[in-house]
Amino acid sequence: MSEYPYSDLTEDFVMESSKILGDELVGIYLHGSAVMGCFNPKKSDIDLIVVVRDSVDDDSKRRLMKMIVALNEKAPAKGIEMSIVKAGVCRPFVYPTPFELHFSSGTLGWYNSDAEGYIRNMRGEDKDLAAHFTIITHRGRTLYGKPIEAVFGEVDRAHYLDSIWCDIKNAAEDISDDTMYIVLNLTRVLAYCCDGLILSKKEGGEWGLKNIPEKYRGMISTALNEYLSDKAGEYDSSIGKEYAEYMLSEISTYIPAEER
Repeated sequence: MSEYPYSDLTEDFVMESSKILGDELVGIYLHGSAVMGCFNPKKSDIDLIVVVRDSVDDDSKRRLMKMIVALNEKAPAKGIEMSIVKAGVCRPFVYPTPFELHFSSGTLGWYNSDAEGYIRNMRGEDKDLAAHFTIITHRGRTLYGKPIEAVFGEVDRAHYLDSIWCDIKNAAEDISDDTMYIVLNLTRVLAYCCDGLILSKKEGGEWGLKNIPEKYRGMISTALNEYLSDKAGEYDSSIGKEYAEYMLSEISTYIPAEER
């Protein structure tokens, strides 16, 4: 039995990436549910960070994207999410974090319709990388290359808070569209704010069942059951919006006023 889900896919990813990037490749790191003990192939993706020494040229990006798109067809339902970053932005940590290339199932349509435009323009800065790097330094796994502690510096608490706040600040408007994800994400964000815990969605939900007001615990339990099974949950939309507003109010007390 493999030590983590989809190990054959990630082994192929590592092998092909090392061929393409050669000596430029510093390391490949797995994070997210695959290393946090709550992977569900119907609900989870494969989260990868690739660290390189310097910029990746367009020809290498073409080869990487061809490989990633092919592997994505063998991935779980939500596919692969991957970012390539330079080692220089990892240690010391730079925020917002520049990236050289990014891929997820959500960007596949752009790549399929304009591969060359994607290669030229899929680069920039991503605040989400502060959250990803925090998971890597606390609970990630090295798939190839240098160990995590040699590559990634500490992510400042203020940067991590800003990153996760940007991800959830519109939760009250968005919760009806992706209730399970937002319910559990809010619990793990508040767990970090209150107790400094770096949790998975599952662990965040479990924390919420003990620490969130009782009136919302039924919804949290429903979200947990949906996340861990193949069954869709049934939610009261009015309670969902109220819950999101309550959680945002609690979380916002930890966020500087100028960042809200």
